[in-house]
Amino acid sequence: MRRFIAPTLFVMFCCVLWPARLQAADARPVIVAFGDSLTAGYGLANGESFPDALQKLLDRRGLHYRVVNQGISGDTTSGGAARVRQVIELKPAVVILELGANDGLRGLPLTATRANLAGMIDQFRKNGAQVLLAGITLPRNYGPDYIQGFDKIYRDLAREKRLALIPFLLEGVATNPSLMQEDSLHPTAEGARRVAATVLRYLLPLLK
Repeated sequence: MRRFIAPTLFVMFCCVLWPARLQAADARPVIVAFGDSLTAGYGLANGESFPDALQKLLDRRGLHYRVVNQGISGDTTSGGAARVRQVIELKPAVVILELGANDGLRGLPLTATRANLAGMIDQFRKNGAQVLLAGITLPRNYGPDYIQGFDKIYRDLAREKRLALIPFLLEGVATNPSLMQEDSLHPTAEGARRVAATVLRYLLPLLK
């Protein structure tokens, strides 16, 4: 019997200590990238999404934050509103809110898109997170009136709620075919890296 005592104690020791070590390793403040396929990394290999690239940029700068990708391809603002609690449970320091593109592509009412975004912003801030709002626009064939109203949602929310705003998430990427996939809607791996650089530019002031 004696020869089994030491291994048993060792296992008990590991069971107690190992989770503590894992928790310590993940003790960095959390940045949640909360969005749709642009965040999820549609069409890209694992590790090539813009949140992955953002994590690398933060690491290189010695900024100790953990980026969590909460992007779901095809998600709308109503879908995002339904999973806000999942994000809040992560206790994020910052939420990069990138939703609305699929609302626009489906021609959904602008009032609903605005209300959903506003509700998510309020809930995140109520729970102590800063919000970085990522603006996006639509293909030109959606008509000037709808596009202008859509674009205005992000500007108005940023002004009214005093949010940091990325005016256009795909700045310098969407207009460069070599940085976009064949669908002309999603960035390539290099495009995603450039998106991460854009996000970092607007994120850094929030991390100070």
